[in-house]
Amino acid sequence: MSRPIKCRHVQCQPNAVYFKPRAVPLCDLEELVLTYDELEAMRLADLEGLYQEDGATRMQISRQTFGNIVKTAHRKVADALVNGKAIRIEGGVCSVAKKEVFICDDCSHSWESAAINGVPDVCPKCKSGNLARSQEAANRQK
Repeated sequence: MSRPIKCRHVQCQPNAVYFKPRAVPLCDLEELVLTYDELEAMRLADLEGLYQEDGATRMQISRQTFGNIVKTAHRKVADALVNGKAIRIEGGVCSVAKKEVFICDDCSHSWESAAINGVPDVCPKCKSGNLARSQEAANRQK
C-alpha cells in the first residue's frame, strides 16, 4: 500500500485554467489534466528558475517529490503541445496561499502577494525593506 499524498502548498492560481489548440473544436480534442501542484512546480522551476531544493521548500515537500512533480508536469505539457491536446488545470492535493496586501512605508506603494513566508523582503517599486501588511500599516496610523 502506498503512502498518502502530502498536501502541497501553492502560491498562485492561474488566470486561465484551460488551453487548447486554436481552430480545433473542443469536441475533437483529447484532454489532459494538469494539477495545481504540477503547475506550481513548473512555475517555481521554470519561470522563477529555482533549484529543486528551493522549490521543494516553498511547496513544503521533499526535493524528490518536487522533482517527480516537475517531471510529470513536463511530460503532460509536452504531450499536449506535440500531439495537439487540450490542457485543463484543476485538482491536486494542495492548499492555496492566502493573498495579502502589503504597503511600503517609504514610497506608499501597495501590492498583493501570497503571504506564505511572511512579509516580502523588499518593495517591488523602490526596493526598500520598510514594509508592512496593509492591516498593520492601518493600525500604526491610528
